[in-house]
Amino acid sequence: MAKSTSTPIATSKPSKLPRKPSPKAVDPAKADAVKDEEVIDEKSVAKVTPKAKGDGADDKGEITIEKKLVALYSLQQVDSQVDKIRIIRGELPLEVQDLEDEIAGLETRVDNHIQETLVMEKSITEKKTAVKDALALIKKYEDQQMNVRNNREYDSLTKEIEYQNLEIQLSEKRAKEFQASLDLKKEEIDSYQKLLQDRKNDLEIKRNELDDIIAETEKEESDLIKTSEENKQFIEERLLTAYSRIRKNARNGLAVVQIERDACGGCFNKIPPQHQLDIRMHKKIIVCEYCGRILVDDGIVNAMH
Repeated sequence: MAKSTSTPIATSKPSKLPRKPSPKAVDPAKADAVKDEEVIDEKSVAKVTPKAKGDGADDKGEITIEKKLVALYSLQQVDSQVDKIRIIRGELPLEVQDLEDEIAGLETRVDNHIQETLVMEKSITEKKTAVKDALALIKKYEDQQMNVRNNREYDSLTKEIEYQNLEIQLSEKRAKEFQASLDLKKEEIDSYQKLLQDRKNDLEIKRNELDDIIAETEKEESDLIKTSEENKQFIEERLLTAYSRIRKNARNGLAVVQIERDACGGCFNKIPPQHQLDIRMHKKIIVCEYCGRILVDDGIVNAMH
């Protein structure tokens, strides 16, 4: 059986391809209005777009750090002047304090010795009274011996007389010991009183010298302390704590130093060029890697002046 070949059959209606819409005519006035709206939208978007973080924030950070460095350096200069005033006083305040403590100790010692002498005088008086009482008993026993009725009573009275004689000897011995101790205490009291008077004279001289120095520098020191407190208002608590700690540990009391000849002004160790550049940028507070002091450049010093 022969195979039949199929021929393609044409459809009744050919398929139509979609046509692109032809652009309509636009009114020129409406076109201008649309353009204006687009410009307004672009401006609003431009206003809403935030600025880059590296512009305004960095400027504000530089000003803040620079002000902190200026305040710290000013505070250091004021505190250094106060230290100079206190150096002028020297060791006088400590000497005055030591003399006051020594005088208080001497006065206490003298008072204790006086109390001991009173006790010794009372003991001596008691022993003398005991001797008088013993003598009175001896006389009484001797009178009774004249009226005894037997030897037993006589022997008993004799023993009592001997006992009272021993009491007299013991009381006299104790009285002599107390008297010797009393004389020694009185000598010590005299020496302590003399030393006490000398120390009081020395204290008076030292106090007068200290009062004269304080009178000369009191106003200046109070003004400097007031300025120091004003500068502390511009420094945060964390930096003040670090500043105080560095000043306490530093031998010369310098916590903020200037760079001099590419070296730290406190320990005089060389500062690397990169650190010097960072210090001049005023982006952050930088400390010396050797001594821990806060470093500032000439710009901060000039800004303070």
